Amino acid sequence: MNQAILLKNRPEGKPQLSDFEFTKEDQPEDQDGEVLLKSKYVSVDPYLRGRMRDVESYIDPFKLNEPLESNIVAEVISSKNSNFKEGDFVHGMLKWKEYQTSDGKGLNKVDEDKASLSAYLGILGLTGLTAYISLDKIGDLKKGETLLVSGASGAVGSTVGQIGKIKGCRVVGIAGSDEKLELMKEKFGFDEGINYKSTEDMAEAIASTCPNGVDVYYDNVGGEILDAAMNNINKDGRVINCGAISLYNETEPQTGPRYEGIFVKKTVKMQGFLVRDHVKEFGPAIQQLTKWLNEDKLTYSETVVEGFENIPQAFIDLFEGKNKGKMVVKIY
Repeated sequence: MNQAILLKNRPEGKPQLSDFEFTKEDQPEDQDGEVLLKSKYVSVDPYLRGRMRDVESYIDPFKLNEPLESNIVAEVISSKNSNFKEGDFVHGMLKWKEYQTSDGKGLNKVDEDKASLSAYLGILGLTGLTAYISLDKIGDLKKGETLLVSGASGAVGSTVGQIGKIKGCRVVGIAGSDEKLELMKEKFGFDEGINYKSTEDMAEAIASTCPNGVDVYYDNVGGEILDAAMNNINKDGRVINCGAISLYNETEPQTGPRYEGIFVKKTVKMQGFLVRDHVKEFGPAIQQLTKWLNEDKLTYSETVVEGFENIPQAFIDLFEGKNKGKMVVKIY
């Protein structure tokens, strides 16, 4: 039998385990032109929360009573597709199923001799690509500038900080525990860190750790931390809007400060970023990330949860900040 995880309800506020449903079905067989895949590592990401809403967005919402999907590394169990052979490992956007078939479109082979399989969901996957391409397209980092990163101990944030150091920037990270701040500084090379959970005045804390102001703010959380960063932004500053996890579970629109005066007075650029808009640049970006990884200029952390049955809980734990680096689920 084959297990699948369906979206049972559209969550109100933070997702609950009751919003997911496990079902069993017959294991599929690959037909001509197809491959049979076994899931090995499943990526859970904050943006999936948006797909649980039945609203228009840059990607179609999940349908009720159908399997969810995310980026997955899978093993080719059998193949009737000439582009793949038994034993290959691939990654792509796949269903939350133990076994599934694919016509091969959207699948990319991965080499476990060059990096761990799970790395292709993180540092060499969409998170690494997001960090690299967004900084290149919007950040325009210059040596000596100050880069401020929220969600800095997460998969994207920790990579952003390391690239900032490679580019010669002063890098300050924001995270939710002293343990995460230590990880950011000791493992990822951040210069300073701010624990937003124990800080009463974020604007003042940013001013203290960024005495020359903020040239580039990389925003993964939105909300009040974005407000505090804008109060410290420099002339010609750049703000990269990658995510807003602090708002994903809100049930009503949130109102915050108006930034029009700051935008005009300091000629600030703020731009949203979707990595899916830059597919043609994935190849060169992965080459550069792999080079830095091999040169020990980049490293990464993972929170690995084991067991197909734990995928929903791992996803929910993202909103409690229980991950350090990339959150992945290993399937036995």
